[in-house]
Amino acid sequence: MDVRADAFDSVQTTRAKLTPGQVNLVHLALAMGGFAIGTTEFAAMSLLPYFAATFGISEPNAGYAISAYALGVVVGAPVIAVLAAKWSRRTLLITLMTLFAVFNVMTALSPTYSSMVAFRFLSGLPHGAYFGVAMLVAASLVPQNARAQAVGRVLIGLTIATVVGVPVATWIGQALGWRSGFGIVGVLAALTVALIWRFVPRDPPVEGASMLRELGALKRPLVWLTLGIGAVGFGGLFAVYTYIATTLTDVTHVPSYVVPIVLIFFGLGMTAGTYLTGKLADRALMPTVGALLLWILFWLAVYPFSVGNIYAVTLVVFMIGTGGGLGTALQTRLMDVAGEAQTLAAALNHSAFNMANALGPWLGGLAIAAGYGWASTGWVGVALAIGGLSFWIISILADPKSLTAPSHHSHE
Repeated sequence: MDVRADAFDSVQTTRAKLTPGQVNLVHLALAMGGFAIGTTEFAAMSLLPYFAATFGISEPNAGYAISAYALGVVVGAPVIAVLAAKWSRRTLLITLMTLFAVFNVMTALSPTYSSMVAFRFLSGLPHGAYFGVAMLVAASLVPQNARAQAVGRVLIGLTIATVVGVPVATWIGQALGWRSGFGIVGVLAALTVALIWRFVPRDPPVEGASMLRELGALKRPLVWLTLGIGAVGFGGLFAVYTYIATTLTDVTHVPSYVVPIVLIFFGLGMTAGTYLTGKLADRALMPTVGALLLWILFWLAVYPFSVGNIYAVTLVVFMIGTGGGLGTALQTRLMDVAGEAQTLAAALNHSAFNMANALGPWLGGLAIAAGYGWASTGWVGVALAIGGLSFWIISILADPKSLTAPSHHSHE
């Protein structure tokens, strides 16, 4: 039985009432939340030296604030998805973004470093659940053969944040103090609340939703395999991204002002990859996932050979960034294999990516500490991409029809 067909039928009435222009406004409102989340997630890294100085701690110790946020995402995504199973999705989105606004403002006002770490953890809690629910809402308002593109539109907010939001928040943080960088995120989150309130249609709670039904996702092997692809296969992007600034200054020997420009190219790559993957995944979902993993693997292998030349490394960083489209494809795959436990599975995708965000930099750091050089993060990425491909191959063996069936067909 295709349980998602019932879920999509239930929103058919809402979809029929909305014009294409209104659907675009809903997607814009949801993407604004992604923009706010992406800005705080990445800008926190560039503002790290400034809050380390304020609290009189070393930069490695200040890194705990970054880890606390990621831990909040990993913990919050499944817990909120299960506890709020009976809530309407619109109400949940407004609540999550309100909390996100409050905790980012509290981060900006933190009197001590320990309180800042606590508020970063709390800021991370709504992240995964927001994205999970936002993507379900976005996908529910379009025909089934356009779901991946709808998911991609929400994720575009996150990728544009790496191009626009992070440089602006960093610049404001440098000019007016790091606290203002987090304050700006609070304002963006408040704007998101207003947009969701205005444009996202009211909806009843999902019929029959319960904590137990959501937890049913954890019994499905294809859900775990999909999460494995993301948690391992995505790690290479983060391994390279985390150490790229030092690689550029110490290996490529460029002045520090060039570093943000290269990072913008990474963000542009993510934006392009997310847009294109949405179109490809709607036509052939699992083949797109496999092809993307091979694509990422190739460019990560080229990366160590490119770091001697600024033009070559900028091109390769852009190409690695395009692998960010994997998030769109995996999110859509989870809609196919999660059955009735849609919210939990969608939210867990962001737990998986934050696992990758922890795994990639950790393994990259081990390679650098072992004396393999800054560029060795590319080889760490290759190993992780191979790991992601392994999960993909097992998924195909467990579900052969997924190579040929349209993405919206149930395979379990």
